[in-house]
Amino acid sequence: MAVAYFPCIQSARVTPRVSCFFSVGNYSRSHYKRRCCLVLASAKKLEDNFGLESKVETLLDSIKWDEKGLAVAIAQNVDTGAILMQGFVNRDALATTISSRKATFYSRSRSTLWTKGETSNNFINVHDIFLDCDHDSIIYLGKPDGPTCHTGSETCYYTSVTDLLDDQQAEENKLALTTLYSLESTISQRKAELAAPQNGKPSWTKRLLLDKNLLCSKIREEADELCRTLEENENKSRTASEMGDVLYHALVLLALKDVKTEDVLEVLRQRFSQSGIEEKKSRKSHS
Repeated sequence: MAVAYFPCIQSARVTPRVSCFFSVGNYSRSHYKRRCCLVLASAKKLEDNFGLESKVETLLDSIKWDEKGLAVAIAQNVDTGAILMQGFVNRDALATTISSRKATFYSRSRSTLWTKGETSNNFINVHDIFLDCDHDSIIYLGKPDGPTCHTGSETCYYTSVTDLLDDQQAEENKLALTTLYSLESTISQRKAELAAPQNGKPSWTKRLLLDKNLLCSKIREEADELCRTLEENENKSRTASEMGDVLYHALVLLALKDVKTEDVLEVLRQRFSQSGIEEKKSRKSHS
């Protein structure tokens, strides 16, 4: 891996063992002591960076690159789990991603590296990188700044094989959603339908969307029933069922407040590095 991928690494090594000489004149002993500490700190930083470079080289050597020196890399949304896109990487592309934390790939048609978002500014900010068990494919786990697909779609995966077999046109807003996000999408659709004239009895979701008092009472009711499964030592299936009710009603409230599940998951992710007590204190200070 080229040293250029680590801008802080210099070409000349500095030994961490630095001798300091003090002379008489205009400079005090404390001045030289400060300079000596700076040199030692810089040397330690360089040593750490070269150590990291060595580890990255070892990692790159462990990848099972194909005959063209490439491996498949998949970008995945760290919060929603959505598969954003798939591309190819070589050693330099992976090394650049590790260094820059921006999803970088190798263009087979142009024979050059390219960073997702370099023209659109829709970068994929990489939080972690995963290798499969055979070390021949890679996942960039990150947060996109905007739509990933060149069509403007959230991801490149919006074509359902089921729709194609049923001779239906692919819709760019139809995504490969997980269970939770499929439910969120359905609730959003029901909310959008409220603008049209209503025929017949509204669905339960629409009733909740139209009556915030009913919605809040149901959330409190379902949360209480969830707690009772613990207090009354009910079985796991009962707990799962009650939690399902809590999630559903909470998602309806989020839809009314124009808050996405992704926003909530991002908040939770940001709390991973701090204790619950510290997080509570920070909330009070901001209020």
